Amino acid sequence: MTNKNNLAYLLLFLTTLFWSGNFIVGKAASLYEIPPFSLNFYRWLFAWLILFPFTHKELIKKKDYILNNICFFVILGITSITIFNSIVYYSLYFTQVISGVLMISTIPVMIIFISSLLKIEKTNIFQIFGVILSLTGVIFIVTKADIEILITLNFNKGDLTMVVAMFSWATYSVLLKKKKYELTQISLLQIVITFGLIFLVPIYFIEMSMGYLIKLGQPFYLTLTYVVLFPGLASFFFWIKGISIIGANRSGIFLHLMPIFGAIMAMIIFDEKFMFYHFLGAIFIFMGIILSNKKSTP
Repeated sequence: MTNKNNLAYLLLFLTTLFWSGNFIVGKAASLYEIPPFSLNFYRWLFAWLILFPFTHKELIKKKDYILNNICFFVILGITSITIFNSIVYYSLYFTQVISGVLMISTIPVMIIFISSLLKIEKTNIFQIFGVILSLTGVIFIVTKADIEILITLNFNKGDLTMVVAMFSWATYSVLLKKKKYELTQISLLQIVITFGLIFLVPIYFIEMSMGYLIKLGQPFYLTLTYVVLFPGLASFFFWIKGISIIGANRSGIFLHLMPIFGAIMAMIIFDEKFMFYHFLGAIFIFMGIILSNKKSTP
C-alpha cells in the first residue's frame, strides 16, 4: 500500500508541476508573440487527434447518450476548453505569472461559491467567510493593494481577464461534478475537447484575420509540444490515477502546490518579483482556502 501511495504522491506532484509549467510556457509564448487563442486551438486539436484512436469506438457506441446531453457537454466544452485555457494564455500577455497562479489557486473556494449560487451544494458559515477572504485576496492582487487603482478602476487587463478564467473553470468543475456519466474518463475528455474546439474555431480565424499569425519555428514547436503532452494529456491521466489511489480529498491538497511552483519558476525564469500585494493577497487566499475546508459542527 505504501508503494501505491508513493506512486500517487509522485503522479500528483508531477501533475501540479506540469499545470504550473503551463503558466510559465504561456508567459514565454507571449514573449515570443505566439497568439494565445491560436496556441490554445492547436493545443487541443493535437490532443484530440492523439485521443481519437482510443475513444472513437466508444463515442460511436454512445452517440445517442451524447446527443441527448449535447447542451450540457457544450457548456462543459466552452467553460473549460474555449474560455479558461484561451483566457489564461491571453492574460499572461499582460500580467505576471505570480499574479495568475495566485488567483487561479482560489478555484477550490470559487467552486464552493458557484455551487451555492446554483443551489447544487449547501454551504456553511465557514465556507461563506472562506469565499469572502479569498475574493478579498484576489482584490488585493488586482488592485495591487492600491486604493487609487480601485477608485480610478485602472486595472491591469490581464488581471481582470484572469478573474474571468478563474470563474469559468470553477463553473466547469461544479457542472462536471453534477452528473454521473455513461462514458469512460478518456471519452468524456474527448467530448469536452470536441465541443470546446468547435467554439474555438471562429475565435481562431478572427485572431488570424486581425493579423495575429503563428510564426513557425522552434519556440512554437516546443511550446505546443509541452502544452499538449504535459498539462494537457499527462496531467489528466496522472490526476485520475492519483485520485483512484488516495481519493479526491487528499489529492486536492496537491493543488495548493501550484502557486508555490509557479511563483518559484517565475522568479527564476522571468525574474518576477514577489511584491507586497502578492504577499497580502496570498495570506487572504490561503486563509480562505483553510476556512472553506472547515466543517461546521451540527
